[in-house]
Amino acid sequence: MEIRPTTEQDRDVFAGTLYTAFGRFPETPDALFSAMELDRGLLAVAPDGRAVGTAAAYSFELTLPGEILVPVAGVTAVGVLPSHRRRGVLSALMRQQLADVRARGEALSVLLASEAGIYRRFGYGPATYTERLTVSRHRAAFASPRAGEVAAPGSIEVLRRAECGDVLEDVYDRYRRARPGALSRPHRWWDAGAGQPPVSLAPRYVAVHRDDAGVPDGYASYSLDSGTLTVDETITADDAVATALARFALDHDLITQVVFKHCPPGHPLRWQFADFRAGQASDETDWLWVRLLDIPRALTTRGWEADGELVLDVEDPFLDERGRYALTVRDGKAECVRTDREPDLSLDVSDLGSVYLGGTAPSTLVRAGHVRAHHPAAAGLADALFRAERAPHCLHWF
Repeated sequence: MEIRPTTEQDRDVFAGTLYTAFGRFPETPDALFSAMELDRGLLAVAPDGRAVGTAAAYSFELTLPGEILVPVAGVTAVGVLPSHRRRGVLSALMRQQLADVRARGEALSVLLASEAGIYRRFGYGPATYTERLTVSRHRAAFASPRAGEVAAPGSIEVLRRAECGDVLEDVYDRYRRARPGALSRPHRWWDAGAGQPPVSLAPRYVAVHRDDAGVPDGYASYSLDSGTLTVDETITADDAVATALARFALDHDLITQVVFKHCPPGHPLRWQFADFRAGQASDETDWLWVRLLDIPRALTTRGWEADGELVLDVEDPFLDERGRYALTVRDGKAECVRTDREPDLSLDVSDLGSVYLGGTAPSTLVRAGHVRAHHPAAAGLADALFRAERAPHCLHWF
């Protein structure tokens, strides 16, 4: 079996192999493939010349704690034909892809896992989480007049998705630069409608919030069906604007409930209702998975909220690597060097990916038996160090 890079000439073969792997039929037109970077694609080719597996990556920016932007590989389109599974094809594709990511100088790789049991063995760990919030409209009174006020001066305008693509792109780009865990959405995604609403060109209404100077500073993309208003996503860096957009959705006529599809953990909306049970959380799930490929560079690039020193013994079974690192944080900056000192924590590289953005507490993984703490204070110190100023959240689908 050969693992080889793809070119534009492989587009149809790549798409056909991927669709077959997932038991689907090609869609025409397929907007997602218009965003593919086939110079980052891989084909697994059997001795008879038939393509039997695929893998690819997008070039994104990821926002780290401290509002630091770094290039990352967004792994996608990973599939193996049912006739060739459990023969090492997937492992060969993933190993070659990680080598290619390193060769590009990217310290991190990220993905959305179709099945949670697959990617930990390749060094990825779940790092951001999301949930659905369903609100009964007749119970959605706010706890106090102040909670329901639009604290942010400005106005809301309702537009169609086709009328405001540039506004969405600009507002999202400002939002993602300030939110840890957020990914960039390159212009070609918006231009081609490659992704889920509101990136896709599917019909949607968009409530656009503008500040008192008329500058768009938030939006909520939504649709109505059978008495339910479904919000695809609410994008703003301002909590007051988020409240205004939520209130707009909840005050809409001809509905009985509002579904907010993509809420971060600890979303404040439920706490704003007079009836806490007015909003029911469901479908809590992992979203962005993170994989570290250059541990010292990854740890020294992100921002830090607390000072301290921690020795990490990190094992990477898939790449047959192991390293012990002294992490020292002072005034929000970190140094990370190899050391032979006794470790505070021993962990798999996938667990380091889970805690990296601050969305998973190291102590949780210690209690779960994933991470070994070598003394009683180690887990608490790691919690203090890896905590982010805001819970990381990723909305982008790829």
